[in-house]
Formats: sequence, C-alpha cells, structure tokens
Amino acid sequence: MKKPLLIILFSVFSVNGQNTVKDSVVVKKDSINSAAITQDVLGVKDSLTSNKIHLKQFIIPTFLIGYGVIGLESDWLKSFNMNLREEVNEDIDRKFTIDDIAQYTPAATVYGLNAIGIKGRHNLKDRSIIMGTSYLLLAGTVFSLKSITKVDRPDGTTNNSFPSGHTANAFAGAEFLWQEYKDKSVWYGISGYVVASGVGAFRIVNNRHWLTDVAAGAGIGILSTKVAYWMYPWVKRNLFPNDKRVGGMISPFYNGKQVGAGFVLQF
Repeated sequence: MKKPLLIILFSVFSVNGQNTVKDSVVVKKDSINSAAITQDVLGVKDSLTSNKIHLKQFIIPTFLIGYGVIGLESDWLKSFNMNLREEVNEDIDRKFTIDDIAQYTPAATVYGLNAIGIKGRHNLKDRSIIMGTSYLLLAGTVFSLKSITKVDRPDGTTNNSFPSGHTANAFAGAEFLWQEYKDKSVWYGISGYVVASGVGAFRIVNNRHWLTDVAAGAGIGILSTKVAYWMYPWVKRNLFPNDKRVGGMISPFYNGKQVGAGFVLQF
C-alpha cells in the first residue's frame, strides 16, 4: 500500500504551489481508493451482503432430507432402493472413483473464478468463513446421523451408509457456488448442481450408497450452506471482530487411495 501512496505524493509535490490545496484533496481521495483496492485484493474489506430467510428456501432441502429419513423405515422405499441397486449393478460393471475428487469441485470453482478475476458476492475472508461454517454444520450432522442410524452400505463393507457424506459435500459446494455467482449468471450455479448430482449418481453406481442416502446427503448439503449464509453476520460479529489479518496455506494429502488438498485460512 506504501508504494502507490509514494507515487501519488511525488506527483503532488511536483506541481505549482497555487494548486497545493486542490491537489492535497486529490491525494486523500486517491489514497482512499488505493487502500480500498488493496483491501479488496487481500480479502480484508468487509464484503458481506445481507441474507434474508425465506421459508420457500427450505422446501427442496427439507423434501430431500425427509425422503431419506422416511426411507429408513419405509418398506416400499427400501424395496425401491434394492431394485435400483440391482438395475445399476446389472447394467454397469465398472466402478468409478471420480466422485472422490468431484465432491469438492463446486466449492473449489468459487475460488478458481475469483482467482481469474470473476468476482463473486464476497471476498476471500467472508466467503471462506461462510464455507467453513457450512462444512462444520454439515460434518456435525452427517457424522451424527451415521453413528445413530447405522445403515449397512449396499456393498456390505460398513454400517455408516446414511447419509452420503460425498453427496453432502458436493451439494454444499453447489449451493455455495450458486449463492456467490447467481447475480453474475445462473449457469454457474446450474453447473455446480449438475456436478453435485453426478457425484450422487456415482455413489449409487459404485454401490456405496442407497438412493435415500444420496437424497438426504443432498438436502443436508444445501441446507448447511444456506444456514451458513444466514449465520454469518453473527459469526463475524462475535468470532472475528475487527481482525483484518489474513493468511492461507494449501496442504496436499494422499492416504493410499485418495489424492486431494486441504486449504487452511487464518484471520
């Protein structure tokens, strides 16, 4: 921020004395603009926009979660799950692993678009806290339900099938992409939801989840991000008051089967 200011001061002090007052005002104005630009680039300027709660926004995620929960006890839905599994296994023999990476693609797209200059609704700090809040809500809900319901996976490997965590991650990211870029173009959000739907489909194709698991996961993911946006004014006011330090680190990982990367943001 010092460098642009020095350039401005040099240009001011090289003018005639009679313009001193006028030009000093210009310095102040330009300095403010420079500071605003620098803050925006560093992601420390408050870019929060208000998010009102509308009950109609609950309809789709509530339906999806409700469908999944009812499927835990409904013999008809359990039968439908089994029939779908048999149809899929009969028609598709090959298994795919793209869903392990694709679950994070919608959320990562938000950061990628901002990196190439297509700005979303919020800056780095604001959107990262929103996404972090969403994943905390999502993780708490998904892991709690898995430990409570103990539903066997279609392939019989474990009993933590309900709900689908991969699908929840993907739809949380899709809603994140939608919220950040719906004012730019609806196609950003639509593309995110297409990818998320593909992740859910692959979880069924790979014999890792039932349809009811995927539906519930999708609903939880969408709702987690919506709630994160609604909660953000409170989160920022109470957990991040007037702290403008921003730092980040990307850490790759490999667990023998999956390759990925974790992003840590420090404020």
